[in-house]
Order: sequence, then structure tokens, then C-alpha cells
Amino acid sequence: MDVGSMKDYLVRGKEELIRSIERGKYRPNPVRRVEIPKENGKSRGLGIPTVVDRVIRQSIAQQLSLLYEPEFSAWSFGFRPKRSAHQALCKCRDYITEGYVYAVDIDLESFFNTVNHSKLTEVLSRKVKDGRVISLIHKYLNAGVMNEGKYEETTEGVPQGGPLSPVLSNILLNELDKELERRGHKYVRYADDMVIFCRSLRSAERTMQNIIPFIEGKLFLKVNRDKSQVAHVRGIKFLGYSFYIAKGEGRLRIHPKSVARMKARIKELTSRSNGWGNDRRKEALSQYIKGWVQYFKLADMKKLLIKVDEWYRRRLRMVIWKQWKRIKTKIANLVKLGVKKQKAYEWANTRKGYWHIAGSYILATTITTERLRLAGYVFLSDHFIKVKVVS
Repeated sequence: MDVGSMKDYLVRGKEELIRSIERGKYRPNPVRRVEIPKENGKSRGLGIPTVVDRVIRQSIAQQLSLLYEPEFSAWSFGFRPKRSAHQALCKCRDYITEGYVYAVDIDLESFFNTVNHSKLTEVLSRKVKDGRVISLIHKYLNAGVMNEGKYEETTEGVPQGGPLSPVLSNILLNELDKELERRGHKYVRYADDMVIFCRSLRSAERTMQNIIPFIEGKLFLKVNRDKSQVAHVRGIKFLGYSFYIAKGEGRLRIHPKSVARMKARIKELTSRSNGWGNDRRKEALSQYIKGWVQYFKLADMKKLLIKVDEWYRRRLRMVIWKQWKRIKTKIANLVKLGVKKQKAYEWANTRKGYWHIAGSYILATTITTERLRLAGYVFLSDHFIKVKVVS
């Protein structure tokens, strides 16, 4: 069933659906497994529920949010109303300014795939007193997945992709939040990404040793010891950002991996092999650049973006030079842009590579930054300045 058919289905069968849920007879369908590539070459499995199950899951999620929201920690920022990644990052920055310059960076290994169903049910049962709700959630946890047409059981984990999983993850990890607060730790958590801040290296190492037994022994989650670390705040990555200290204040910058991913994406969008026309390429670049800058606007990155824009403009000039293809076209366009005919003839007949020509004086002074702007291309440094002025 597609989303457009849902209204007609509910008009016809709403009462029967409600009765089956109230009587505990409703049986959820397996979710459809979709693999999403990750930056490390591996993939993340998403579970896409059926339309009917999505509506029911959303209903449960809304009620659980109302019930648990007052109990959630003030330092938990993920998947919660009126909370964001930017708020989490600002809190990190505040802790660093206060002198908490060592971090316990804990990586929960495949968190959504390893949630213990029994532990989650136990935590839910403390507050949710209607057994039918607990039973229905348990059915969703055990509904299984369809992977390339084959059914697979799910004995642990909460499938990412549905509206219920983020709420359930916060309910379980709220147990960790309460334990950290009981121990007096300064921390920030965004979903399963968490950093604990300490004043000294020794304190951070002690915190790491003491909190792992709670995570693994009480919550039955797995800590990835290869990725978890104790380090100065300069050496950690959190939500795509990294940290540094200037004049005693915590500051934010973009992590090198985030920069590398951004450049790789721009390289894809400026490729000549994707078969896109100029209008589609401009629209895709504009959407990506504006979204990326909006997310990373808290970072000190003006100089970085100016440098990236130079590389990006060279990519655009290379695309345009390739588009001109024929020697006659190149000569005509260069002359139109103000190059003398003899010079245009020389450059149009050059055997140098596209990337070399894109960085040449002749294209830099003809396909100028201003002309690219007028053509509709958006640049990272330009949009960053706009965003900063607005904020």
C-alpha cells in the first residue's frame, strides 16, 4: 500500500484496526531492509515499515514522548522536540570554556542493532502500565525484516527507519543519563553519540574504566573499544565537528572527515558523467551547499570555505570547458568573453588536460567568480556570510 491509499484504507477499516489493537490481536508486518552506505565503506541497515505500521508506530511514539519527555535529561539533545545538534555542540563548547578539556568519547557498537529487548521491555514496564501497549511494542521489536524477499527474525535491536525507534532509544539511554548525573559527570548526548567531559586526563581515564561496566553489564549494550577513546577535546569528533581552544574559550571547527566528505560530494555533483544539464546541476549544488553551510555554521570556517571555493570554481570551469567540446566552440566562447582571437585560437587548440586548463589564467579571467554567480552558482563562503548575518 502506498501513502496515497492510506486515507481510503482508514475510512473503510479504521474501527476494525482499532479493535484488533485493543484486543491485542494486531500482528505487525516485517519491515523492509534497506542498506545505506556509511563513510567507512560499511553499510547501515534501515527498516522501512509498511504504511499502516508507520501510522501505529507514530501514534505510540507520540504518546511515549508525552510520557517520558519530562523525565529525559537536560543534556540529551537527539530526537527530541525543540532540541537540536547545534544545542548539543554549544553545550560542549560551554564545558570546554569552563575548563573541562579532556573527553571520554564512547562509541556504542551498532547501537540500534544490539538493543536488548528484555532490558528495553523492563525499562518501559516501569512507567507504561497498560500491558497491551508493552505487548504491541514487543511485537514490533520481534516483527522481523524482509531482506531481498527473504524473512529474517529479529531477536535484538530496534530497526532504524521507523518513527518509534528514536523514542525507544532515548528511553533506554535515559538510564545511562541518570547514572552519569548520579555520578556528577558533565556530558552531552545526541542519540547514541555521547561525550563525557573531564578536567584532567587521569579523571577521564578513570571515568572510561568505570562507565563501561555499567553500559555493558546493566544496559547490555556493546562498547566499541577500538573507536572509544580518552583524549584532549582537540582530538575528538562529535556530530561532524571538532573542537579547539582560543584565548581560553572553547571553539568549534569542522572535522577533516566532514570536509573530505563535502568535497567528495561536490566532486560527484560537478561530474560530467552523470548526464545532468546545467540547470539540474546548479539546483543540486545549491541545495547541498546551503544545507551543508546551515548545519556547519557554528564552526570557525571562513578561511577554509574561501579555499574550498577556489577548488570548487576550478571544478566548475573544468565542467564548462568540457561542455564546449569542439575547438570552434571554444574559440567563439573565449572571444565572446573578451579574449583576443589569436589567444583564443591558441588555448582552444591546447593539448593540456582539463584540470590544468581549469586552473589557468585564461579561464580564471574569463569564467570569473562574478560570472559564475550571475549564472546561478552558489558558493560556500558567500552563503556562510549570509547565514552569519542572519543569525
